[in-house]
Amino acid sequence: MELAQPRDLEQYLALGKRRHNELCRQKRIFNARDRIIGGDTEAWDVQVHDQKIKEATEKARHETFAAEMRQNDKITCILEGRERRDKRRLCKAISDFQQHFQRPETRREFDLSDPLALRKDLPARQLDNDIRNTVSGMQRFMGEDLNFCERKKFQEEQNREWSLQQQREWEKARAHQRCAEDLYLKTRLQFDERAKHLQNLESATRKAVCTAVKEFNKSQATESLERKIREKKQEQEDNLAEISNLLRGDLLSENPHQAASSFGPHRVVPDRWKGMTQEQLEQIRLVQRQQVQEKLRLQEEERQRDADWDRRRVQTARAALLRERWQQRQQRDLCRALACSNLGLAKEQRAQKKYMEEVCTNQPTEDYFTQFNTQSR
Repeated sequence: MELAQPRDLEQYLALGKRRHNELCRQKRIFNARDRIIGGDTEAWDVQVHDQKIKEATEKARHETFAAEMRQNDKITCILEGRERRDKRRLCKAISDFQQHFQRPETRREFDLSDPLALRKDLPARQLDNDIRNTVSGMQRFMGEDLNFCERKKFQEEQNREWSLQQQREWEKARAHQRCAEDLYLKTRLQFDERAKHLQNLESATRKAVCTAVKEFNKSQATESLERKIREKKQEQEDNLAEISNLLRGDLLSENPHQAASSFGPHRVVPDRWKGMTQEQLEQIRLVQRQQVQEKLRLQEEERQRDADWDRRRVQTARAALLRERWQQRQQRDLCRALACSNLGLAKEQRAQKKYMEEVCTNQPTEDYFTQFNTQSR
């Protein structure tokens, strides 16, 4: 074990001090906020001072403009109020002067435009049979008698009653309309509540579906990851097995068993096949002969089946023809019998008609009916 000498301690101390100074220097140099090396701090201070002075001057100028604008607004409001008061005072003075010194009665032509001239004059007629009311005066017409005021008052009362009745009907209609509007509003509110409830259910269902889809996707992703891992593992195992089979197999050997296919004993691998054996050739020829015989047998069966169907079709056609001929004979016999029956009935009717004519000409009516009844019986 080595002992530390004082000289070594001094070297270690100097080295640590130098390392500490270097770290402090790096902090000063690489700190962009506090770094002053390579920059003119006095110029920066002057620029900051000038910027502050500029901002203060601009702020003072804006405050001066604002104070001046407020003073101008106050002066403008005072002047507008003084102008409105002067206008009102002038209009009032003009109105007072006109009412006191320019009255209509002081005019010379007042009698021409006196609104009370007709009221001061005598009425056009005082009675319905006034002698002043001549025909040419046109002062008495139908409906302009002296009872006009009472009749007009009665008509006005009647119109007022009609108006009140219409007003009551209108109020009643408005009440019905308000009831209908209230009912419509209640129904609309119920529909809105129902729609809100359905919307809440739909949003809840959508959230549940989204949650289920999210869980399903998560499970599908997990299953897909696991499947990929399994497939990758299986592929690696298959690759290892293939490599092992290639290393241990007899691909280039003359072994005839290597041509056997894994899909069945009747199939071979083309790149390993060495040709068929004699037994396989004999088996193929035997199968071909069997196929020829089977094909001949099937052709014979088809020929016999076609012949059978032709025979059955001929028999069916013959039976249909015979049945049609039998029906025609039956129809002819029936028509012949019907014609014979009609002929016999016609003969009977002619004999009866002839007999009735003879009876009508030779015997009275009563004897005719008695005889006819007897013959009927």
